[in-house]
Amino acid sequence: MTSLILLAAEKESAEVTDWAARIGWVVGLALFVALVYWLMREGWKWRGTLQSDLPELHSAPDDPGPATLTMSGRYHGSTTAGQWLDRIVAHGLGTRSRAELTLGDAGLDVVRPGAEDFFIPADALREARLDKGIAGKVLTEGGLLVITWQHGDRLIDSGFRSDHAAEHTKWVDALTNMINKTEGAR
Repeated sequence: MTSLILLAAEKESAEVTDWAARIGWVVGLALFVALVYWLMREGWKWRGTLQSDLPELHSAPDDPGPATLTMSGRYHGSTTAGQWLDRIVAHGLGTRSRAELTLGDAGLDVVRPGAEDFFIPADALREARLDKGIAGKVLTEGGLLVITWQHGDRLIDSGFRSDHAAEHTKWVDALTNMINKTEGAR
């Protein structure tokens, strides 16, 4: 019995943690994550460079006239029309943000706190529809208001989601009526 006690007293437990290896792995993983984020950022900047032919965005006129509809919600980004994954990042159109939309006779004013505001003239509006997704955001069917508009020689889809999704149908109807009146006047 005393020999067992002596054997147990002589044994040392193995070191549980190899701190040098653990720190090496953590630093390596942190560097890998930093590299991935840097590559994503460079890709975003490269996409903006490729889209540099897009003209500057319009700003709201001094007197836009009375508001037909207003909406508070989120702006989820813009894509090339008909290609819901081809995000447009030039001029801040790829920046998701809160948005206040105001529809008037002159067009659609998009005010985005923390991002560049823009204005879509009435004669540039082409279509309004309910959809389920745009680059970076997928919702249930009809959960996203998508407005197609002409900017320069490019057709753009911009996605919005109201704080009150029941408003989307009113917006589609109002925008469609405005587009039909504008096309009739051309």
